[in-house]
Amino acid sequence: MAYEFYYWPSIQGRGEFVRLALEEAGADYIDVARGPKNKGSGEAALMAVLERDDISYPPFAPPFLKNGDVVIGQTAAILLYLGDRHDLAPRDAAKRLWVHQIQLTVADLVGEAHDTHHPLSGDLYYEDQKPEALRRAKYFREERISKFLGWFERILARNPEGAGQLVGSSLTYADLSLFQIVEGLIYAFPRRMRRTLGEVPRLAALRQAIAQRPRIRAYLNSDRRIAFNEHGIFRHYPELDG
Repeated sequence: MAYEFYYWPSIQGRGEFVRLALEEAGADYIDVARGPKNKGSGEAALMAVLERDDISYPPFAPPFLKNGDVVIGQTAAILLYLGDRHDLAPRDAAKRLWVHQIQLTVADLVGEAHDTHHPLSGDLYYEDQKPEALRRAKYFREERISKFLGWFERILARNPEGAGQLVGSSLTYADLSLFQIVEGLIYAFPRRMRRTLGEVPRLAALRQAIAQRPRIRAYLNSDRRIAFNEHGIFRHYPELDG
């Protein structure tokens, strides 16, 4: 039975972390809101599930994954589930928890990246909070990007089983998520990231290695990969890049 994956049909957003894991695993899945059956009504299909009252553990918001009767919301929880099922997480319990911890830190960075262009409210247009966004983005560029990416760089350096991945001796979903984070930051802050990537060579190498994995490369070159745009988490406003 194919997984049913639910996320907004026109943005990468938080759903892209799940898509990358499904693609790397070669899993059979339906991106419901983007499927041919829902062409032109993708969001309606997604909202129909959110509004059902017969789901024991209803998700709060997209993304969420449905596997038979199992419905899982929250990106990190979905990846925890997929990691165990598709060898994208270690078998060792302590290492599996460590991967989950890294993913939660990725989620923190995602939230901060989003707030550079919407520091007051997601219900307001960017133009309605531009002065605040300029201040928030300056702090994010100058302090937070290097702090987060420096932490990931140290994890790569300290992995006793090799510096090519974050945890253990093989790829995990956290590596895929880190690839997505770097791609998003390069899109949103190209000037800043040209400098920053030189300071985190292991992370830069991981990004390149992930992009060349056969299934990921095929996905990135397909129409399944939604292009970055100014409706998602990572948005490029030149004035915010400093």
